[in-house]
Amino acid sequence: MSADTNGGDGHDRRTFFTRMTTGFMFGSLALGYGTVAAMAGRFLYPARKRRASWQFVARVEELSAGQSITYRAPSGEKIAVACRAKSGGIDDYIALSSTCPHLGCQVHWQGHEKRFFCPCHNGIFDSDGIAKAGPPAEAKQNLSAYPLRVDSGSLMIEVPVEFLSVKKA
Repeated sequence: MSADTNGGDGHDRRTFFTRMTTGFMFGSLALGYGTVAAMAGRFLYPARKRRASWQFVARVEELSAGQSITYRAPSGEKIAVACRAKSGGIDDYIALSSTCPHLGCQVHWQGHEKRFFCPCHNGIFDSDGIAKAGPPAEAKQNLSAYPLRVDSGSLMIEVPVEFLSVKKA
């Protein structure tokens, strides 16, 4: 008969640590494969397009050529709406994200230059939101555009809308 120097619980301790290590190993594998499955699911079933709605921006007669206003969408995005000319058509207006795609700084419309300017790194975008200078141009990062329309003298913009749902009891 062999003598146990650990007071008789050496086998139990070894079994416990073996099971714990095995459990951690299988848990880590399950977590890793679960993460890969979640990423594959997002790739195979991409997010659906966000709901959009036409929203009032301003009366057409309130905006003069070279002027811009900042519009905040219901989802929180800041949008620069600029009046580039006053020829009477929808092409006189442009609505672009006012967030620079380079580092997220706020771009500003410079009506006298007919361009959008990012003060963080001297990023310059033309009147259509195409990057022309600075880091955004080097990375080919343009400003996101939003559709506009004129409806009975009102300038309307199509923007994503996200409503908070309140659960009723």
